[in-house]
Amino acid sequence: METFFSFLERRVDDSSSLLCIGLDPYIPDLKEATAASALDFCLNIVKQTVPYAAAFKPNAAFFEIFGAEGWDALKKLISAIHKESARIGSHIPVILDAKRGDIASTTEAYAKSAFEQLNADSITLSPYLGKDSIEPFLQDHEKGVFLLCKTSNPGSGDFQDLILNVGADGNLPASVSAMKGRPPGMPLRLYEYVAHLAQQWNTKNNIGLVVGATHLDALASIRAIAPQMWFLSPGVGAQGGELELALRMGLRTDGKGMLINVSRGISRAESPAKAAAELRDEILEIRNKIISQKVK
Repeated sequence: METFFSFLERRVDDSSSLLCIGLDPYIPDLKEATAASALDFCLNIVKQTVPYAAAFKPNAAFFEIFGAEGWDALKKLISAIHKESARIGSHIPVILDAKRGDIASTTEAYAKSAFEQLNADSITLSPYLGKDSIEPFLQDHEKGVFLLCKTSNPGSGDFQDLILNVGADGNLPASVSAMKGRPPGMPLRLYEYVAHLAQQWNTKNNIGLVVGATHLDALASIRAIAPQMWFLSPGVGAQGGELELALRMGLRTDGKGMLINVSRGISRAESPAKAAAELRDEILEIRNKIISQKVK
């Protein structure tokens, strides 16, 4: 059965890439403050970087700021990426960075908007309203979600690092307590429990996790809890994340399982194509070194 992540893994193999290219048309970077300029800005990046992209991630906020025209531009952008996929014969997933989170009919409407109106392949979601808040996005196994787990921003620890006392007796879930290398009685942080739940919910192979490259200990801990899940990892470059250390902490044993998201480091480069190619190759070089060291 095809799932979102089987599509993604095929694209990773086709492009020899773990690079997710963020499409964030900041108004100061545009020729003029219009939806049309935002679309042109993003289309130029897509055109230059298609060979090196494992996925593209447009940020909904930078289109919504232009109202209805911005929404139309976002839809045209996603359509253009799908057309490029058809042209090269390799489906490039589009991850809508919207960070939605709601319940009942509202979340059903959000799911239809993302997957039926915009035709995105995946979306970022907040899991903090519980499983029922994400279920409408999971109905089609060919559509994916990335749940906010440990985000890259400095303030993420305000809530995500909280220590939990799980269960009436204070015991941790057996699958977490028995995790290899986890000392007995070690406290469980909220982001670790999110990862634990996400792994349980991932019955259709269409749930991944947002885990920032800026938090190395969290990357390692979440990878231990969810050894096979895909991570969307922002924070390399502008936010200070160190690429090699992030890959060492977050890659799966097969050298996959992480999408390294970069936006400004590519969009603001003199040549986005050159910047994307160099990043793709640097990621591959580090990944291959890590794999060879593990074999030894």
